[in-house]
Amino acid sequence: MMSRILFVFFLFLSLISCDSASKREKEIEKIPLDFKIVRFDKLFAEASPQSLPQLKEDYPYLFPKQFADSVWINKMKDTIQLEINREVAKKYPDFSETEDEFYSLFQHVKYYFPEFAVPDVLTITSEVDYKNKTIYTGDYLFVSLDTYLGEDHKFYIGIVEYFKRNFTKDQIVPDAANSIAEKYVPRAKARTFLANMIYYGKLLYLKDIWLPKQSKWRKIGYTQEQWEFAENNEEMVWRYFVDNELIFDTDSNLAPRFLYPAPFSKFYLSLDAETPDRLGQYIGWQMVKSYMDKNEVSIKQMLNTDAEIIFNNANYKPKK
Repeated sequence: MMSRILFVFFLFLSLISCDSASKREKEIEKIPLDFKIVRFDKLFAEASPQSLPQLKEDYPYLFPKQFADSVWINKMKDTIQLEINREVAKKYPDFSETEDEFYSLFQHVKYYFPEFAVPDVLTITSEVDYKNKTIYTGDYLFVSLDTYLGEDHKFYIGIVEYFKRNFTKDQIVPDAANSIAEKYVPRAKARTFLANMIYYGKLLYLKDIWLPKQSKWRKIGYTQEQWEFAENNEEMVWRYFVDNELIFDTDSNLAPRFLYPAPFSKFYLSLDAETPDRLGQYIGWQMVKSYMDKNEVSIKQMLNTDAEIIFNNANYKPKK
């Protein structure tokens, strides 16, 4: 009898939560926005030495003054740049679908952070600078389209697989959301593994609420299989962290083992090769979610809350 009552109670809570989320999404859909998508990659590809002065006048922030015009003219003629132009034009003849995704992303950021100034989005090429795929400055959001041509593209030969798997079109908006989130999440003050886990957890929490229609694995940059491993082994991962007293450890090697992109997470166990990388980020995300579910705090308060306070009040219990 008691189990039936509990089932009905939790079903009731679930229905209330779903109804609340639906109302919130309807409110978000009404938020008006005014921004532009500028295909600067196309503008530069079609430019000539004669039209360069006008291009520089229109987009001065893309032409650092320390570089002479000859640098840009030579780039226009460069065979590698010309090939990049062709490949990007072939992959992205139209950008309207991604523009709609940006519109939704910006609406969600604006809803949770009303002071957010919606940036113009400029698509560029960067000679495959995959360490800076998206850059958010406040006024502008830059997207390097030559880093989103598909993981098997010939330009990416020699780049490690764990980077290449996210060189895809459907990763553009999650990457952009991460660049924006970095402006709102203070860097970890402490050097502990916990502080850094919570830092990434806060970033992922923002991406989660800003991109409700995106798959969970895209938000963290996993494949679906990697996500399923993380979900199915959450308790094992957390137990390893606790049993090996890593939570408050300040060892700098913990970041490359569990927080940074890598072929896999490094438990120094035989199963390592089967694990996804960045499992510390995943645990930090779940901890922040637990904290927000169980405490009456605003998102802005959470973002400025110390990692240990979040840890102590999250009552985090990993899935079994």
